[in-house]
Amino acid sequence: MRLALSSIFWKLGLTYFVLLLAVVLTLDIYAGRILREHYIHAADEQLSSLAQLAKDHPPAFENRSALASWASWMSHSGVRVTIIASDGRVLADSAHDVESMENHSNRPEFRQAMASGEGESVRHSHTLNRDLVYWAMRFDQSAGPPVIIRFATPLTQINSALARVRRELWGVSLIVLLVAIGISFAFSRRFAGRVERLQEFSREVADGNFNAQLQDSATDELGDLARTLKDTASRLSTTINSLSEERNRSAAILRSMVEGIAVIDMREKVIFCNEAFARTWNVQRINDGAEPAVAVIRRPDVLEWIRRALAGQEGTGEISLGSTQPRTFSVTVTPISGPQEEGAHVKSSQSTSTFGAVIVFHEITEIRRMEQIRKDFVANVSHELRTPLTAIQGFAETLLTGGLEDERNNRHFIEVIRNHASRLSRLTDDLLKLSQIEAGKLNMESQILDIRGIILSTVESVEGAANQKSLALKSITPQNGLPPVRGNARLLREVLRNLLDNAVQYTPQGGRIEVSVSREDTFAIVSVVDNGIGIPQSDQARIFERFYRVDAARSRDLGGTGLGLAIAKHIVEAHGGRIWVDSTVAKGSSFHFSVPLAL
Repeated sequence: MRLALSSIFWKLGLTYFVLLLAVVLTLDIYAGRILREHYIHAADEQLSSLAQLAKDHPPAFENRSALASWASWMSHSGVRVTIIASDGRVLADSAHDVESMENHSNRPEFRQAMASGEGESVRHSHTLNRDLVYWAMRFDQSAGPPVIIRFATPLTQINSALARVRRELWGVSLIVLLVAIGISFAFSRRFAGRVERLQEFSREVADGNFNAQLQDSATDELGDLARTLKDTASRLSTTINSLSEERNRSAAILRSMVEGIAVIDMREKVIFCNEAFARTWNVQRINDGAEPAVAVIRRPDVLEWIRRALAGQEGTGEISLGSTQPRTFSVTVTPISGPQEEGAHVKSSQSTSTFGAVIVFHEITEIRRMEQIRKDFVANVSHELRTPLTAIQGFAETLLTGGLEDERNNRHFIEVIRNHASRLSRLTDDLLKLSQIEAGKLNMESQILDIRGIILSTVESVEGAANQKSLALKSITPQNGLPPVRGNARLLREVLRNLLDNAVQYTPQGGRIEVSVSREDTFAIVSVVDNGIGIPQSDQARIFERFYRVDAARSRDLGGTGLGLAIAKHIVEAHGGRIWVDSTVAKGSSFHFSVPLAL
């Protein structure tokens, strides 16, 4: 048995033992007192009978020798006989020399007899040094003072009888006590064993083992308690399993959400967050509510929304994080409310209290970027269309108002109208092509190609424009050793032609342009390098957007639509590659795109 249950066992057993022992002791004391009173009463009757005999045969009180003889004769009955004068002097005694005896006037039985004629007492005799039962009787003389005759019998016989009775009583009581102790300890052990099983069952349930066995078929209170505990464990198991499943589902949902979610308690501490939130704020996973919100979320506006939510007010807004590559988030902070409790009773559902807040960070960077691109696209398309249309309309009106008759300028006016119409045509073609690419309608028809042949043919197509600006156009292509690529020849030429056209347009007179190809892992990397005007670092991340121009005025003067690099980016990505730029202002630019090898 365990220590606690052993304590119960010993407490129950010892309690029964003490109770039984108390009963035996009480019986012994009570029986001893009753027997003692009975024996004393019997002794009083015996002494009273002797006193009656003495009354019938009184001694000669005037003769001391006769008194001594009479006292000796009366003592043959086994009692002590003492004759005492009215002043307390002992006249005769059957058990002791009267000369050495003290005055008996202070004896209680003597005083009672003198006062009422008879007296009795049970006390210790200083003369004989033992306990005696005394009976005294007064004899009234006609010619003299009264005399007291006292009879005494020792309590030795009474004590011997009491000791014998007690021995017999204790013998029987000991047997009964041992039997009772055995029965009580057996009951205590059985009771303690049942309690131990209940305790062990409760401990296993507390440790999470709801399938623990508990056998107790008794119909008493402990049996009812065992059955109640089993029912409680079964219900707890069902409830905890349900809560665990719900928690696991909720945790899985929260972990898989792309939105950053955190729970804040009333102490303004983060008690839970998912991976997305941790990545957003660049913190480790938070457990046990160890991190204050002010140490995790380092934004005063968000902290203010949290405090309002903890006060019961929902808050929303947008924030931007980061400096080099800003990220925009839509923030929603909602209070966690529930029924307000008072003591053990829950108030009505209309009375609620706030005990935390949930904050959700939904990244809308791409949405805002697309909105900005859409706005820029509409503005740029409107601007790109308005400029040639305005020129065409203006020169047409000029021709209609008399310009046709101006033989020196009418041909120039018509050429300007044709050039702007061509520009509109190119812009329309580029827009249609970009729309087809973004709609997934691009005809890819991939095949195995020799990237070296594509580079050489494309470089040859721009040699005329390069020569007009005295540009050194050079292609570096290995004769062998480069595996073929997989892609669409027409589209790849369009990408390379677009990069070469930009290099020719933005490289000053006497500059150089170099086209090369190399291998990197499973890709062929095509590079177009020039020593032109270069692109600022702040613009490099956006040059592949539609209508984005580093120098808008110069680009339009050169006939660009602002869609070439956007189309090139989509074509390269459709091939499974990527396109990027490295550039330094006034030193030149290096455009690179990758095409997968046909391995």
